[in-house]
Amino acid sequence: MIAADLSLVDRAWQLLETIPDPEIPVVSIRELGILREIKERSGSLEVVITPTYSGCPAMGQIEDDVRAALAAHDMTATVVLKLAPAWTTDWITPEASEKLKAYGIAPPQLAHHGNVVKLMPQRTATAVPCPHCGSTDTTETSHFGSTACKALYKCLACMEPFDYFKPY
Repeated sequence: MIAADLSLVDRAWQLLETIPDPEIPVVSIRELGILREIKERSGSLEVVITPTYSGCPAMGQIEDDVRAALAAHDMTATVVLKLAPAWTTDWITPEASEKLKAYGIAPPQLAHHGNVVKLMPQRTATAVPCPHCGSTDTTETSHFGSTACKALYKCLACMEPFDYFKPY
């Protein structure tokens, strides 16, 4: 239920927070950092989205889902695809990382250097923990998984394959 006393932009945020990513339905487009900004422009809305990578095939579906969710609540919007700054896994919320793991996708790994946290490079010697059993005895079997933003890994402990959301 959308609260009527909220501003148009706040109501839009509330609605669009619920839109799932078409490729990973357990996380929303906001949790992944795809939904970047909502502005009001003369009674209409401008919704800014950023793809996880250039050429992401899900962007057309995401645009359609944004327009449909708003239209169902008598809101009109222009959806703007913004490529800069480029999407980064830094924009994934901690809640989304936990949801990815529970869904069987290893979230991006972070490296701690003193007080600085940096994303691990895509090809790293650091083990990726298995989202199924937690073992770090894993190996990359393909640099591209079910989508280009993920790599395919195999756990050598439980023998389960899994996707790893590549950091960038």
